[in-house]
Amino acid sequence: MRVLHVCSELFPLLKTGGLADVTAALPVALAEFGCNSRVLVPGFPAFMNSLVDKKLVAELGSQFGASDVRLYLATTPDSLITMYLIDAPELFDREGSPYADVNNQAYADNYLRFALLGWVAAQLADELDPVWSAEVVHAHDWHAGLAPAYLKAEEIKTGRKLAASIFTVHNLAYQGIFPYRVLDEINLPVWFFNVHGLEFHGQVSFLKAGLYFADKITTVSPSYAREIQGEEQGCGLHGLLQARSHNLSGILNGVDSKVWSPSNDSLIAANYNTRSVAGKQVCRNALQEYCGLVKQDEKPIFAIVSRLTEQKGLNLVLAGIDEILSRGGQLVILGSGDTELEAAFSERAAANLELMAVRLGYDEVHAHRVIAGSDIIMVPSRFEPCGLTQLYGLSYGTLPLVRKVGGLADTVTDSSLENLADGIASGFVFDNFDVTEFSAAVRRAFALYARKAEWKRVQKCAMQQQFGWDIAAKVYLELYQQVAK
Repeated sequence: MRVLHVCSELFPLLKTGGLADVTAALPVALAEFGCNSRVLVPGFPAFMNSLVDKKLVAELGSQFGASDVRLYLATTPDSLITMYLIDAPELFDREGSPYADVNNQAYADNYLRFALLGWVAAQLADELDPVWSAEVVHAHDWHAGLAPAYLKAEEIKTGRKLAASIFTVHNLAYQGIFPYRVLDEINLPVWFFNVHGLEFHGQVSFLKAGLYFADKITTVSPSYAREIQGEEQGCGLHGLLQARSHNLSGILNGVDSKVWSPSNDSLIAANYNTRSVAGKQVCRNALQEYCGLVKQDEKPIFAIVSRLTEQKGLNLVLAGIDEILSRGGQLVILGSGDTELEAAFSERAAANLELMAVRLGYDEVHAHRVIAGSDIIMVPSRFEPCGLTQLYGLSYGTLPLVRKVGGLADTVTDSSLENLADGIASGFVFDNFDVTEFSAAVRRAFALYARKAEWKRVQKCAMQQQFGWDIAAKVYLELYQQVAK
């Protein structure tokens, strides 16, 4: 089975969020089942400068506003993934993030940049590379949302199906919406612009294109697959998702144990496992020293490794932060996002230097350091498609404190009296998105931490949870086989 993954990020070459972790781990896991996967990405500098021995596959000339488009083939530095790179410097060779400039303003021509990505994906199902063509095109998030549309357009035009398509929603809130006028520049039939197609409230939605034209839709947890069919979390697309519910499934993301495992993680102060967690105390001490926190073992260290946004529930944390600090707990934060949240957390940290440390931005090494060294990882999201941070926390014996929503509900079991008695507790879960329930969960975390023997039992249960990519890969492969038929 030849599968082309179409995406905008891939760890460790380029990462702004969990999408990069997924697109790096899934093709490798699929290879264990004999699936021949390749990955198509835009030629961002992070890719073009990191990959050597690039082989020219095709010269595509002038496309989507770029005068000289070329397609290259290369492998990742570890040689585990074969990648196609779209070299179009006028579109992709820019400073700033993949999606926005240095002032965090979205690029005005993002519709062209990511239309080109989807169009090339369709060409790779039509022998653009004479030695490899995709049987299944697996498009990830809105950046790749037009890939199924280009495949469908070719099928209607010629009467032949180039490849089957899967569209995975990693976060429905990010939709890639552009004005109607862009339709003239993205080389799709004008009649694709209607309610049964690209049209979304008079505009063009790349995400809706993927949802409508793909043969199958997946999202990254079973609970989120159910939630997005409702009005509250459907982001205006719940009607379409309800109509396609028979083609929609939730497949839980996994954890790449080669990157995230306390037993072999080279980025942390000491390794440990379920048989001996002594190394976690070493990591805890190292985190306190690195962050300039007062050395103490009596109270838990809470952590956040996240985008600092309201969606992630960081407003709740800010409102309930005294519940942590007034009890002598410590708080370590790594992330960036809303400037108001960044400023508010930084201000609180400056006033509580022995109890709180904030680092703005993203640092992969520090992320490992924080998750290994803290006791509780907080993900109190308003909505959460899957969440990877809580999975990393479980693996490292850092108990997640989460809201019961999306993938968080699917992966963390509350430390209620019943669950403690049954030996299945793995963290702290609250239901409603309000500071009262969040603060109650914080108090329960303090109470359990004070009962050391019970804390260790819950910690061991957390570390024994199985969220390997092999489980997800097997389900994806079965889905590929269904649509390829």
